[in-house]
Amino acid sequence: SCLRSFPTPFCDIGPIGPDRNWKGIGISLLVIAVVLSFIGLSIVLLSKDNGGNPFGSQLMLDDLFQRNFQIHDPDATWISRTLSKNNFRQIQYKTDKTVFLFTSQVTFKATKFAVSPDKNFVLLGYDVRQVYQHSFLASYLVYNLHTREVRELNPPEVSDSVLQFASWGVQGQQLVYIFENNIYYQTHAQSSSWRLTSSGQEGVVFNGLADWLYEEEVLHTQVTHWWSPDGSRLAYLTINDSMVPTMLLPRFTGSLYPRGKEYPYPKMGQMNPSVSLHVVSLDGSSLVTELRPPDSFVESEFYITMVTWATHEKLSVRWVNRVQNTSILSLCDTTTGVCIKKHVMTSEKWLDHQNEEPLFSDDCTTFFITMPLKDGNHGAFNHITMISNQSSSQEVNVRHLTSGNWDVSQILSYDEKRNWYFLSAEDGPTQRQLYRVSTVDPFRKTCLSCSLFRPNCSFYDASISSTHQHCSDCICRDSTPGGQAVSDRFSLSWESVLVTSDQVIVARLDGRGSGFQGQRILHGLHQRLGSADVQDQIAAVEHLIKLPYVDGSRVGVYGKAYGGFLSILLLLSHTSVFKCGIAVAPITNWRLFASVHFQHSAELVKLLSVLNVNYTLQVTSVVHLKAGVRSVMSSRREGGDEVPAAKAPPLLPPPLRMS
Repeated sequence: SCLRSFPTPFCDIGPIGPDRNWKGIGISLLVIAVVLSFIGLSIVLLSKDNGGNPFGSQLMLDDLFQRNFQIHDPDATWISRTLSKNNFRQIQYKTDKTVFLFTSQVTFKATKFAVSPDKNFVLLGYDVRQVYQHSFLASYLVYNLHTREVRELNPPEVSDSVLQFASWGVQGQQLVYIFENNIYYQTHAQSSSWRLTSSGQEGVVFNGLADWLYEEEVLHTQVTHWWSPDGSRLAYLTINDSMVPTMLLPRFTGSLYPRGKEYPYPKMGQMNPSVSLHVVSLDGSSLVTELRPPDSFVESEFYITMVTWATHEKLSVRWVNRVQNTSILSLCDTTTGVCIKKHVMTSEKWLDHQNEEPLFSDDCTTFFITMPLKDGNHGAFNHITMISNQSSSQEVNVRHLTSGNWDVSQILSYDEKRNWYFLSAEDGPTQRQLYRVSTVDPFRKTCLSCSLFRPNCSFYDASISSTHQHCSDCICRDSTPGGQAVSDRFSLSWESVLVTSDQVIVARLDGRGSGFQGQRILHGLHQRLGSADVQDQIAAVEHLIKLPYVDGSRVGVYGKAYGGFLSILLLLSHTSVFKCGIAVAPITNWRLFASVHFQHSAELVKLLSVLNVNYTLQVTSVVHLKAGVRSVMSSRREGGDEVPAAKAPPLLPPPLRMS
């Protein structure tokens, strides 16, 4: 029964059981408390040491420069059908035998090397000094693998020379090097050399070597000479920068006054370098034949974006107009100098894949390239195309060997069994897999890298030997496809440090204008620079900040060059959620940018001259940023040549611009 004599009710619950062991219970609770305290202390200490990272120690910026965090690159190339060279070792693939050519590079302090085609000599480069992204100056030694003798590589009557380039040919001990912008040739490693060109001028006329524009923006290499397969001829470009305005590249060396280096830099609407293609005979006559551009390009500015030998005597050349919406593929007879049009491509927007080398049949009647192929409502994608002339007429026969809503990123090789080897993004735009496809119906396609079963490895590259039996170093590696920020390639960068050490979420986006997702997405920025891509970035960020683990009040943006231009536009946008931004070497005035860039997209020369449109980010735009943006930083790396410092002043207040 319940007794209600007190405000709080008490109930009769019957007799109480036996006395409990309160002392034992207390001791048990104390032990549990001590154990939980140790566990909590351990969690706090580990969290403090690892920056809150449950997977191990945090990645610091200095770690990126340590060997343990660098990608292993064996630097292997094919020197015969079954041999490759790898860090002064020769590997026989059929027998899996490794032979050391010599064991130490410290003896000569060499950082670059190349083995002669007959495998009797090694070319060693030392005292290497970088010029631009690909080019460098170096001194060279020729090392005899049998006698161990060493001799310096110098032009006639010159000692202790610094060369702009040196490399073996394709037969025996052929050797070519470039000194003072002229090409020199040796038939043997120990023979005297003779000069093939004489028009070279430092910083003005380049023979067999690229100037800044062709190295950085057109060919993406410093080499502009090509051996014929039998080594009897050498094709080379002559690039003349005499009419190109120069840019001053400041170099801050710690002295009171910074030093500067001038280099030709054609800007929007300014003169481009003139370029011509020549072929010289190496039989002793030094006969030079100039290969003329197509008639439609003779009176206009053009680029030469690709040169490759189709046979021992025929050379394939691709000519592209300055606006980059028309390209002509020619096949030139180097004995007569006559060039025949093999294929013409035009676009209402611009053309991509213009550095791609076509592969020809033995009789040159059939060749293979990648071309856009429509895939229903998905748009057009680049696929392997076989183009040939009908035997009874000049009618062109076009057949597509691959198809689908994915891109073929690179054609690698063609073997005697009529199979093609290529890299594609069939499994997704972030991946690259190695495939083989037959040129015979039904065009059977096989993925070769898919069967390797390497965990977390889906971005491959390959080098095919001449017998097509070996894939050298089929590994995940860094690649730089145009306009692609998101891929399965492995890399470590400053962003990796932000993620592991500073608890920052880093997001990348491939929106309109990015590559390997078809022509529709690639051309999505045509006439819409800084518009469509900004909309895509804002839409992606607005989706991300809705996630529960993202702090929408602390969102920043970082960009470099064109990305710096977008970073500023994102901060200026009225719908932007960004609170701070970093713009490294941003493009602030299209008039000041290199002539190759974006001219095909915006046709800025015509717009600027006819409509007098000024594509400039002014200081008033940045100073009067929308409310909520707390900080903006604009910077430019010292010695940056791709985006000159002249583009930064429009972002600076007038007093700083004057100083």
